[in-house]
Amino acid sequence: MSYATQAHANITVELQYQGLLERVIISTLTTGLCCVFLFINGTMLFTLRSKQVFHETSRYFLLYNLLSADTAHLVQSQLLYLLAAYRIKLTYPVCGVLSLFANLVTVVSPLTLVVMSLERYVAVCYPLRHATIITIRNTRVAIIVVWAFSSLSVLIRVFLLLTFPFEELDSLLMKDFCSAVAMLLGPLGDDYDKAYTCILFVSAGVAIISSYIGVMVAARSASTDKASASKARNTLLLHLVQLGLSLSSTIFNPLLAVLSKITPRLVLVRIVNFFYVCIIIFPRCLSALIYGLRDQTIRPILIYYLCCRPSRG
Repeated sequence: MSYATQAHANITVELQYQGLLERVIISTLTTGLCCVFLFINGTMLFTLRSKQVFHETSRYFLLYNLLSADTAHLVQSQLLYLLAAYRIKLTYPVCGVLSLFANLVTVVSPLTLVVMSLERYVAVCYPLRHATIITIRNTRVAIIVVWAFSSLSVLIRVFLLLTFPFEELDSLLMKDFCSAVAMLLGPLGDDYDKAYTCILFVSAGVAIISSYIGVMVAARSASTDKASASKARNTLLLHLVQLGLSLSSTIFNPLLAVLSKITPRLVLVRIVNFFYVCIIIFPRCLSALIYGLRDQTIRPILIYYLCCRPSRG
């Protein structure tokens, strides 16, 4: 049994030790927090569709794609959390669909961050060619490639699931709560998941760091706009932080596997809830907070809609 599967089994046992009242309180708090983040993300998505300038600028197109993936991942994660908290078990086919969808949107986020980083690199290092390279058409193509690449990973996972002998099971009802880890059936699926995650995030990290270095080098040139280069450098650093937070969700289960060996059961359950908020929920709202507060074009419109004011027509 892999460390990820062991961690998931441990969590399944721990939830059984958690009192009903505590589970209701914690699940209500996390759901409330999730709803707040969904409101912020939803408002941000609405904002990015409210003005023509957002339709005509590539970076806002990419931001919309990133926010869409993060919001979908947030909804799916909270759904699985509530199912586990209230001990509702699913069948393998239903859980398989949910976990594959989670894998799809999880891959979209880091790949979109890479494209956004490259867009900033071109804007600073090749300002005269930026308008011809980073067009709306090319941005749409890049987004399609991102989703296609993510879908390819899902198809491979489907193939690995189909190789599992489900006909030998007494029932298709799962013994554990549904999660992406629970659907890593067999050592091959677990090995593929670890290898793919490692390659994905290392490649994304190299791309973002390379873009950052390129911007740093360009900033020393006399012909480069210093203010633009500084802003791009800060944006790339934020992309790197976002990538790190996305990566942190992949170490969630291995970390719990270690903690389960040294931590009392009830304490572990509370640690799981804390990590769930910090590692799973919060990073999915980070993009809206970062761009909503930093971008001078988005900020006044976002604040206007967050205050639930009526449309100005």
